[in-house]
Order: sequence, then C-alpha cells, then structure tokens
Amino acid sequence: MEKYKEAFIEFMIDCNVLKFGDFVTKSGRNTPFFVNTGFYRTGSQLRRLGAYYAEAIHDAYGLDFDILFGPAYKGIPLSVAAAMSIDEKYGKEIKYCSNRKERKDHGDTGILLGSPIQDGDKLVIIEDVTTAGTSIQETLPIIQAQGKVEIIGMVVSVDRMERGQGTKSALKEIEETYGIKTTAIVTMAEVVEHLYNRPYQGKIIIDDALKAEIDRYYEQYGVK
Repeated sequence: MEKYKEAFIEFMIDCNVLKFGDFVTKSGRNTPFFVNTGFYRTGSQLRRLGAYYAEAIHDAYGLDFDILFGPAYKGIPLSVAAAMSIDEKYGKEIKYCSNRKERKDHGDTGILLGSPIQDGDKLVIIEDVTTAGTSIQETLPIIQAQGKVEIIGMVVSVDRMERGQGTKSALKEIEETYGIKTTAIVTMAEVVEHLYNRPYQGKIIIDDALKAEIDRYYEQYGVK
C-alpha cells in the first residue's frame, strides 16, 4: 500500500473521523465502522485533508476541469480545502461551488454559493463517503439544472466497498447509472489491511472480534 494511504488512515483516526463501534448509516444500515468528516475541525486538519483530496483528484482526473462541487453541508469545506490545495500543490486555479439547502432570495441569490455553474463547465464532485449512492441522486439534479456541463468524476475519502441499491458497489453503480468515473483516497479493504492486529498509538484498533464484525457486515452488504 502507498505510504500516503497509510498516513491518511492514521490521520482519520487521529481526527476522530474514522470510528469503530455501532452506527447507522444515512441509508439505514447498521455498521461497525463509520466515517464522519464533520470531525475535521481545525485549519491544519483541513489543510492536510485538502492535500490528500488534491492528490487523489490529480491522479484520477488530472486538472483539466473548472469547478470542484461539494454538496451541502459536508462537501462545502471539502471543496474549499481541496481547491486551495490544488492551487498550492499544482498551481492550478480551480473554482469551488456548493449548493444551499434553502434557496436564498436576497443579496447573493439562488441555490448555489461560490462559483456559478455555466454551460460548458467541467466539474468534479467531492464527497465525504458514499454508502448506497443516495447522495448523488440529490446532487445531480441541482448541477444539471444550472446548464449543460460535463461531470468529469466524483471523489470520496473512503470507499466503503458495499452494495448500493442493487448487487454492485455504490461507486460502481454511480459509474454505470450516471456515467461518472469515481475514485477514493482509500478503500475499507486498505483500512482493514493497515489496522488489523497492528498496533497504532499503543493499541490494536481492529482486533479479531472487530474484524469478525466487519466480515459479517460485508457478508450482508458487501459486493457479491
């Protein structure tokens, strides 16, 4: 595994973003692991996070696009941090754009904040994590209502590697249903590989019992 992926996994643990226990996902699944990017809360954390995203975006899509779109609410700081890091790392000026949950009718009116979206723009969508592909169903109509644009791809921090609405992975379903290429900084398989029975900060994060819980989860929701 690449060193930057190992560093990112440990970074998520340090920031309390990657957690293990008993959780319920947005899609209603009970899961023994959870990724909550809302726990990136400091300037230094966002700077590092943006750099990881920037590298993943650059590697997967290059830099021939105009706008980085982060769906409200968690996508807003992600799009800002990654756009700044793309400028710092690669010297490319990328605009950021996010949607509002409620349309604003005064001042800077409309459903968007940041850069407007215009015909001919090329976009990359930035998300925290995709479980069952429900978020993209809300995001795409907002983007497509703005004009005739090209969506280059979508990047998430962690690929949970589980089924979406059918038998294929959520990210694969997004690719096939919407024609959008997807990528992730790390996969859950890589997370387990790096942490299983391996001490980090003096303790074992994923022991045999937790590994068995994760395996059972994937027996139910994993890609067959």
